[in-house]
Amino acid sequence: MVGSSTADPDQPVFFYDLGSPPCYLVAETIMTALPVVPEWEPVLGSQFAATDGDDTAEADRTEIERRAQELGLQPVRWPRRWPPDTERAMLAATYAKRIGRAVAFSLAAFRQAFAGGRDLTEEDTILIAGAACEMHPTALHKGIELASTHEALIHATRRAESAGVTALPAIQIGAHVYVGEQAIHHAATALNQSL
Repeated sequence: MVGSSTADPDQPVFFYDLGSPPCYLVAETIMTALPVVPEWEPVLGSQFAATDGDDTAEADRTEIERRAQELGLQPVRWPRRWPPDTERAMLAATYAKRIGRAVAFSLAAFRQAFAGGRDLTEEDTILIAGAACEMHPTALHKGIELASTHEALIHATRRAESAGVTALPAIQIGAHVYVGEQAIHHAATALNQSL
């Protein structure tokens, strides 16, 4: 399972980190914006340039808040500790993917962070996101600690690097990689032209 990848090479792959506000915006819209259901692939965002920068400036925060409002999302509430260390949350997302709950868990975690203003470095935030998609706390704890979960997250990160991902969020379609919030628009255009 560690070395597994999407069975369909034409299926879009959404690479994301739970601590990235632009990834949050893409996550909230990708399922309806693309004509094909994407694979959600959690990766270690620290390995890629962040499109929003590590020290999110006030202007960047204002832009994220504006975009969230345009998209009809709840008002953004920023976690007190910023930027978060998301490694444990990303291990949880990786485990969730392995049991078929990547989308549900990731959306719940994104919403805890950016709609609820909760810190992704805190265990309670991860457990609340897990509870939202019916992941038992004990199973989630054990899943995060599994060596195979760590290996899967490293493999996913290397997969993104091999695909040519340089920043997050990113959407891969075949040999093409689109980055940033506009990745959805470019990916949707490419997919619609190929259908």
